[in-house]
Amino acid sequence: MPWDPPPLDRELAAALRQFQDASGPGFTLADLPAARQNATVELPDLTLDGTFETEDRTVPGPEGAPGVSLLVCRPASAPTTAALPVIYHVHGGGLVAGTNRAGLAEPLAWACELGAVVVSVEYRLAPEHPYPAPTEDVYAGLLWTAEHAREIGGDPDRIVAAGASAGGGLAAALALLLRDREGPPLIGQLLMYPMLDDRNDTVSAHQMAGVDTWDRTANETGWTALLGDRRGGPDVSPYAAPARATDLSGLPPAFLDVGSAETFRDEVVDFASRIWRCGGVAELHVWPGGFHGFDGLAPEAALSRTARASHLNWLRRLLRR
Repeated sequence: MPWDPPPLDRELAAALRQFQDASGPGFTLADLPAARQNATVELPDLTLDGTFETEDRTVPGPEGAPGVSLLVCRPASAPTTAALPVIYHVHGGGLVAGTNRAGLAEPLAWACELGAVVVSVEYRLAPEHPYPAPTEDVYAGLLWTAEHAREIGGDPDRIVAAGASAGGGLAAALALLLRDREGPPLIGQLLMYPMLDDRNDTVSAHQMAGVDTWDRTANETGWTALLGDRRGGPDVSPYAAPARATDLSGLPPAFLDVGSAETFRDEVVDFASRIWRCGGVAELHVWPGGFHGFDGLAPEAALSRTARASHLNWLRRLLRR
């Protein structure tokens, strides 16, 4: 049966129309070269006018795989002996695009407010590097970050994983891997409209087909690039698609948010609900009238400002525990 999409926030509707006029129909692999070119756009000054000292590190990757590139951004004013919180950032890009420079504006803003180190990981991209390559790269980068936290001015006991969209899904997968492999614990996971479920068959996925910035066609493209013909089948690992996990107990506190008018709405709500059912801690926000990535496309909209303030407020509360 057809489902009508929920109404959009009035301020955001204009931004979505502009996006649709510029991008055309749903994303497919034919659009990948352009998407990767667009994903190379970086902040003009990663130091934020000298606020941060930045450094690229290549650290050991998964066994038999290339090294993993990490971008380390450390507050320039921090004493050399400081042990600051660490925000381990995983970039978005639908599992097929992006670099460790992508999506850094908000994590760096958090770090300015909180006095934190940002470590942004670059992982191999699908379809050239299907699962488990992206997940294992993110895991390898976290292991190095925890082991060398003090070397970069961080506190190994205060690491938060954060990511948006595909980065949010990979951050959720990382938390599951760390739990199951008994790796260094995270103190929290900040999952902004995370990409969690390869099955692509929720009500919200159908509602927003052809409407959302990342719609059902785009979602099928991204997941198929990662999983091939396994996508949607019975044997998909939860470390590829965290919604497949049957046990969400023992995870670090989670923040999850999502728009009411986006493809990922139902899978994110279900994931938070299952964390609660397993006795875990999760904070969930469903932003009324928000589409996928609305806060990035329309950062000055009232709903975007509210959503971004909630990210910082959650981190502030987490780090005060």
